[in-house]
Amino acid sequence: MEAEKMEIGIIGLAVMGSNLALNMADHGFKVAGYNYTPDLTDKFAAEHPHENIQVFYDLKAFLNSLKKPRKVMLMIMAGKPVNQMLEQLVPLLDKGDMVLDGGNSFFKDTIRRHALLAKQGLNYFGVGVSGGESGARHGPAIMPGGPAEVYPEVKPVLEAIAAKAGPGQKEPCCSYIGPDGAGHYVKMVHNGIEYADMELIAEAYLLLKHVGGLSNRQMAEIFRSWNEGELHSYLIGITAEVLVEGDEEGGGELVDKILDSAEQKGTGRWTSIQALEQGVDVSMITAACNARVMSNLGTDRTRASQVITGPALKIVPEEDLVEKIRQSLYVAKIIAYAQGFSLYRSASELYSWKLDLGRIAGIFRGGCIIQARFLDKITEAYTRNPALKNLLLDEFFLQKINQDQGSLRQLISHAALLGLPVPAFASALQYLDSYRSTHVGANLIQAQRDYFGAHTYQRTDKPGIFHHQWPQEAK
Repeated sequence: MEAEKMEIGIIGLAVMGSNLALNMADHGFKVAGYNYTPDLTDKFAAEHPHENIQVFYDLKAFLNSLKKPRKVMLMIMAGKPVNQMLEQLVPLLDKGDMVLDGGNSFFKDTIRRHALLAKQGLNYFGVGVSGGESGARHGPAIMPGGPAEVYPEVKPVLEAIAAKAGPGQKEPCCSYIGPDGAGHYVKMVHNGIEYADMELIAEAYLLLKHVGGLSNRQMAEIFRSWNEGELHSYLIGITAEVLVEGDEEGGGELVDKILDSAEQKGTGRWTSIQALEQGVDVSMITAACNARVMSNLGTDRTRASQVITGPALKIVPEEDLVEKIRQSLYVAKIIAYAQGFSLYRSASELYSWKLDLGRIAGIFRGGCIIQARFLDKITEAYTRNPALKNLLLDEFFLQKINQDQGSLRQLISHAALLGLPVPAFASALQYLDSYRSTHVGANLIQAQRDYFGAHTYQRTDKPGIFHHQWPQEAK
């Protein structure tokens, strides 16, 4: 009697792959598991036996165990490893089979792979998965992009294992995003927004600690209270927990023993580079990336602190400081998401993806790192006006910006006078002022470009492209 066929296969049994496999198995799906190196296969089989999971040590045997058309999900490192696996995998697949890349692949690589496999009758999906280890195990946010006509084949699995949000926690945080690289693009920008969100929280922490003079436990209580209101989010919630986590080795709180240096894996940087290519301002995301770059210059910063003069950082008790920081954090958060969703709108037009921005915000409500109550308001904004060009112009967000931007201005001024770096807050205000300004000095730049390079200019009083014969004495 032939063995029962498996419904989906996962290649890559490290942390994310193994947890997704268990998530699928818990939802009743028969899952085949395979890892290029047998040590992880052994470890997974020994530590996580499950009646709905079968592991394989041979790629052909793994593929032969799957129902046709086969569904194979790659949970491996992005870049070269994906190319190497596809070289082995594709010759063994049949027309109609599906490959789902669940890693953080660059979206242009996904577009290329989608086109390459389509020529061979295979269906390639770039699937953004957010939520880390816990999300993968208990319900991530999932952003699948690929051939729309084939999505119904993978929809039952992906939407079953996704986090749930909305009324009664019944709406899956997963929805078809768009063709080829759309899913990985949405995940990339999600990560960019995550960078900005984390940097804003870090800057709020610096202000509370060094300007407010508050202890870790006092700050934890503040973040807990913020998490009860409009700032409710996964990142605010875990910040409250991080601040009071004890250090088992030396006593006190662990956060004070952690090196003031943060790495980055590249998705935030990709977002900034892509934004420059598309001509969209995501300066807060770029500021967050640069802040991590500067954080890694620990030795240089120590030396510079000894020779570059600046204001003395001192505690300045203010009764309303905490509330000013809270209001500023919310306003800056609005601006960060406005930048990210403007980039989505640009990409939707550039790549003809027809992205549903309200639905994307809905996906982010659960399972992912940027999950927040705030996202309901973004969904509502795009429901009111699907053609909304910038979130700052939505009636809800506009009211909040106009009401609380004064706190942001005062906070940045305060930080500047005390020499405390707040690049993300500052970038938020610069974006706001640039976006609302009727004069940004670009007329002078047009004139300069025409002077030194005959790049031409446009006029305010009549249409057309013009060039002026400038005096040459300044050359």
